[in-house]
Amino acid sequence: MNPLRLQKYLAHCGVASRRKCEEFIQAGRVRVDGKIVDQPGVKITPGRHNITFDGQPVSQKNKHEYYLLNKPAGYVTTLSDPQGRPVVRSLLKNIHTRLFPVGRLDIDTEGALILTNDGQFAQKVQHPSFETNKTYEAVIRGHIKQSTIRLLEKGIMLEKKMTAPAKIRFLSQKGKNSAIQITIHEGRKRQVRKMFGAVGHPVIHLKRIAYGRLQLRNLPPGQYRKLDGEDLKKVFL
Repeated sequence: MNPLRLQKYLAHCGVASRRKCEEFIQAGRVRVDGKIVDQPGVKITPGRHNITFDGQPVSQKNKHEYYLLNKPAGYVTTLSDPQGRPVVRSLLKNIHTRLFPVGRLDIDTEGALILTNDGQFAQKVQHPSFETNKTYEAVIRGHIKQSTIRLLEKGIMLEKKMTAPAKIRFLSQKGKNSAIQITIHEGRKRQVRKMFGAVGHPVIHLKRIAYGRLQLRNLPPGQYRKLDGEDLKKVFL
């Protein structure tokens, strides 16, 4: 078998996304033939080298699995939390496969979250070059003007970098607030909240409703469903 970069091999084996695997390597959590390797660029040959992560053997024997979760507010999208807050993995009952979340939703944000053990799939969803759309419904403070919507759609300067074009649809007026739908393909931290905050309309409530054309629909909060091949194709449409 041809040599692979260590982080790519770990992602293939379902440890996490390639980017996250690089962090694990740099943190000294990966060993090759019993020795800690903390440089992501190291190449290994599957079947020839013994790879462990946190002391557990890593191999490509695991079948890839994919689940769509309707994340409730109050859960963090990490596998463990030093502050003791509940983590999204705890909501997938009776599933013993080691899964990790694809991307993130902050603790106050609800909605669609994919969990998998397929690092290559996770990399594809998150990498900017694939421009995978994520659609959100938000309630924002104030009555938003069409001119402001057009400005956000074109892109605004956020943390010294322009946001990519977005698609925004006004849904309804809710008293003094506005309900909108926004689709973006970037994955900056808390991006939707920061975009609307930057134009004077702080987000009151935020929910992701779709990856591409894979929609959350009527999946109840805290519940999940297993995804099949047709579902996965919709993510990139």
